[in-house]
Order: sequence, then structure tokens, then C-alpha cells
Amino acid sequence: MTETTAEVPRAARGHASLQWQILAGFVLGLAAGLAVYAGARDADWVATVVTYVTQPIGQVFLRLLFMLVIPLLFSALVVGIAEMGEIRALKSVGLWTLSYTLIVSGIAVAVSLAVVNLLRPGGGVDPAVARAMIGEAQEGAAGIIEKSAAAKTGVEAVVGIIPSNLVTAMSENDILAVMFFALFFGIGLLLVQSPRTETLKQAMEGVFEVSMRLIGLVIRLAPIAIFCFMFNLAAQFGWDLIFKLAAYVGVVLLALAIQMFGVFPALLKLLANKSPLAFFRETQEASLMAFATASSNATLPTTLRVADTQLKLPPRVARFVLTIGATANQNGTAMFEGVTVLFLAQFFGVELDLGQQFFVMLVCILAGVGTAGVPAGSLPVIALILSGVGVPPEGIGLILGVDRFLDMCRTTLNVVGDLVAATVISARAAPPGA
Repeated sequence: MTETTAEVPRAARGHASLQWQILAGFVLGLAAGLAVYAGARDADWVATVVTYVTQPIGQVFLRLLFMLVIPLLFSALVVGIAEMGEIRALKSVGLWTLSYTLIVSGIAVAVSLAVVNLLRPGGGVDPAVARAMIGEAQEGAAGIIEKSAAAKTGVEAVVGIIPSNLVTAMSENDILAVMFFALFFGIGLLLVQSPRTETLKQAMEGVFEVSMRLIGLVIRLAPIAIFCFMFNLAAQFGWDLIFKLAAYVGVVLLALAIQMFGVFPALLKLLANKSPLAFFRETQEASLMAFATASSNATLPTTLRVADTQLKLPPRVARFVLTIGATANQNGTAMFEGVTVLFLAQFFGVELDLGQQFFVMLVCILAGVGTAGVPAGSLPVIALILSGVGVPPEGIGLILGVDRFLDMCRTTLNVVGDLVAATVISARAAPPGA
């Protein structure tokens, strides 16, 4: 899952261009929907346009995403774990990296869920309108969306994470079961290193590359789909949509700030005995590069240089942790997904119990391993989580218009989080001469 130096800037430029197109689709769809809401919301032609044009286009886009998301996430997680191939050579460094990534990502998602539950930025929408929207969405996406009433609870849900049949789990969109097998399989590739397993790993990389390429082609349809989503939503919810969107952006930024200026300084001080102020001063170049490019991969050369020249970390450990972190330790991405899912659940009046929120938390943690480098990689993950908890996936149209700015912010958190991880692991587990 590597990219050449020439490919990274080119991909970043293409992603930026796509973001502008998505923003245009968002604004135009919002404007058209608000105009209809103000002057013709009950007109027969509006229902005809929604039923036969905008809704089917949106559903085609979602079905293409659902078709590709399982092979994408499965291959990404397997390869992401298997790429920790130096775990034997570095021993404690590899184990620390894996443990740190899972634990700190869990903290990040827990923080984001706590903030969105406390502030409820998506609450207050007319329940009758929300229920109508949910009914239309579920009817239109029949065969894709898992009904939340069939969700497992309690001990059954815990046991159900382990699949008895992988093919069945995939066919039923049982995302946690699929990701558990992928995690287990990736660990197996770490433990059994031979020419044959290397070939198998390369095959998984091939599946990832093909899935990523196809997702990239599907995402090119996003501007049209987002126009349709926003037209449908704005025509039903009107100006409430604008206020809820502003509240959503504020909550995302608040959650990211808590992780950046609360959790990270605590980790640096307690685990690495490093001054947080000195750390942020020494890593500001990488932070600015991450914010400007909105790409962890494009920022990686700068991140490696900062770790070497500013933080003075052991080169071998820093290279290992930062390279893995560029795809696996994505706190900002996991937090963004968690806030977005709960915000949309609140917006559509879907109350998620603790078990469902735990499901959201687990998927966000596991989805961060290997998928962050994919253009618009959060989109299929969010759509799949939404379907798993009974929230209309069409709601993703709400957030994509502001995604460029939030992408810049969460990428900054991702990169700073990688440098925090490298600093902590260098202090706790660096072998002599590393």
C-alpha cells in the first residue's frame, strides 16, 4: 500500500479537485432544495423528480459503495496488520505500536462519542419528517440496509463478532465479523513468514489496489450524488439543515481539539516525559504540511524528517512507527467517523443504545487500520456503519460539502498523533542501537 513520490502529489491534487466538485454539488443541491422548500414543497412535480430522478441516482451511488466496501476494508486491514512485518525484529516496538494504536484510537473514538452525545448537534429535527425520510430511504435501499431491529444484543453480540462462516458474514454485511477475521488473518500472516505467505500478502495488496481504484472511480460520481442527496434533504428540512450543519462542524472541531490538546499532552507527559509545548513547537512544520495537503501520505517525508532532526528520535523506531502510523494510527479519521454517524443518527431521530454505539466505536477503530490513505476513504466506511445501525446512508450528503476543511483538520490530528506515538514508543520500547 505504498505510493511513489510522484503519485502522492498527483493524488492529492486530484482529491482536492474532486473536493471542489463535491462542494459545488453540495451548494447547488442545497440551493435548489431550499428554493423548492420555500416555494413548491407540496408540488406534484417535486415528488416526481425525487422519486424518479434524484433518489434513484443517489441509491445507485450508495449501492456501488456497498458493493466495494467489504473487499476494500478486508484487504486493507489484512495488509495493514501484515505490514508490521518487522514485529519480530523490533519485538517490543512492534507490540507497543499495535497496542498503542488500538488503545489510543479507542480513546479518540470514546472522546468523540462522548462529545456528540453530550451536545447532540443533530437533535431537534421534526420527528414526523425524520421518520418519513427514514421510511423512504429504507424502501429505496432495500437489500442493502440492515434493519436495526435484527441487530444482536448483549452476550450474543459479543459472540457474534467471531464469524462461523466468512462468506455468510460478508453476504450479510456483518462488518464486525468480517473485520475480526481480517484482523485474525493479518496476525496469521505476521506469524507465518514464508515465500508462499509473501505471495498471499501480495495478492491481498492487489485486492486492495483494485478496490481502491474502483472506489476512486465511484467517488467521481459523488458530486452528482451529493447534489441529489442535498436536494432531497433541503426540500424536506429547509433552513434547519444549515443550523444543524454548523453545529456538526463545531462538534467535530471540539472533539479533535480535546484529543490534540488534552489526550496527546497527557500521553507525552506521562509516558514519554516530554514537554507538550516543546513537542508542538518542534512538530509545527509537519502540522502545517498536513493541514495544507490534507494527506498523511504526502506529509510522511516531512514527518520523518521532523522526527529525525527536531524530535531526535531513534531512526529505526521512528521509521517503523511513522510508516505504520500513516495508514494505521488515524485518530482524526476514527473520530470524524464516530461523530458523523451519531450526528446523522440524531438528525434522523434514530436513538442508538450503548450496544450500537459500541459497535460504531469498534468499526471506527478497526476501519482506521489501512484505509486512511484511500481518497474519500471515510465515505464507504460511514455509509456502511450507518446502514448497520438503521440510519439512512443518504445522510452522508449532509457532511461532504464541509468535508474539505474537516479533512484538513483531521489529517493534522492524524499526523501529530503519529509523531506522539513515535515519541512515546521511542521512550518506552526502543531497543539499544535503534
